[in-house]
Amino acid sequence: MKLVVQIPCLNEEETLPRVLSSIPTAIAGIDEIVVLVIDDGCTDRTVEVARAHGVTEFVRHHRNQGLARSFTDGIDHALGLGADIVVNTDGDNQYPQERIADLVQPIVRGEADIVVADRQVGLIDHFSPSKKALQRLGSSVVNLAARTELPDAASGFRAYSRESLMRLNTVTRFSYCMETIIQAGNKNLAIASIPVLTNPKTRESRLFSSTRQHVFRSSAAIVRAYVMYRPYVIFGLMAGLFGLLGVAPYVRYAILTALGEGGGHVQSLLVGAALIVMSSLCLMLGIISDLIRTNRALIETNLEHTKRARFDILRVPDTAGML
Repeated sequence: MKLVVQIPCLNEEETLPRVLSSIPTAIAGIDEIVVLVIDDGCTDRTVEVARAHGVTEFVRHHRNQGLARSFTDGIDHALGLGADIVVNTDGDNQYPQERIADLVQPIVRGEADIVVADRQVGLIDHFSPSKKALQRLGSSVVNLAARTELPDAASGFRAYSRESLMRLNTVTRFSYCMETIIQAGNKNLAIASIPVLTNPKTRESRLFSSTRQHVFRSSAAIVRAYVMYRPYVIFGLMAGLFGLLGVAPYVRYAILTALGEGGGHVQSLLVGAALIVMSSLCLMLGIISDLIRTNRALIETNLEHTKRARFDILRVPDTAGML
């Protein structure tokens, strides 16, 4: 089996040597390990440092494209190299690269399609109490949408099987972490988790400028992914809520009329009518969204076939000389 360890980088010349030097060179069940560096618009010596440490595979972005695009482009390159397993890690040395051997074992044994490292957020010293609470809340929301039980759904330290990567498609350009879990859960892929201890903090996150921005963007990515795969839940709840609120004014008006006081409360009927119209709109949006979801499923099936045709042909050995 071939393992590709991909490292998205944005000016990581100082920390990258520690990352590269701690990546295992031999893993049980793995025949070949390839390190792939994604240069996401680096303006320092990241690429030169990587070459000096023996890295030969690169994806280059002339300008910063973001983490999700770097992940997607890295996956395409790794699949083109014939990867059976792809591990994604970070260039800031946040994750313990020596645990890559443990991270891939559930896939090697055929027990999982995706393995997510649990950073044990409660044990991370530089995370504030509010950030720890937000991380736990985010994981709970993702687990609800994906029907999974991952303790750390936001962790970017992950291993993917080739089969899972054929079926996953990243849409958001902020961060792939939440979206791929929701997709994988709704596609019934087997997802496992192993606990790890992160390394000491080396720098501030470059993915977001503030906790508020992180919460907003992560929430938007979760809602988008949720609507893509389970729109009937969201719009059904909204339709039911507005429907109940719309019926209430009519009930109130009927009671007042029975008591002989309904003449001065016609506005209740107007409010009820508006709410019932909103309920009907939500119901129609739910139907349309579900049709779009069905169409997306068909498109993703075609994308999967396209990926297999594109990448699997690269794995076919050249037998022309043997004939």
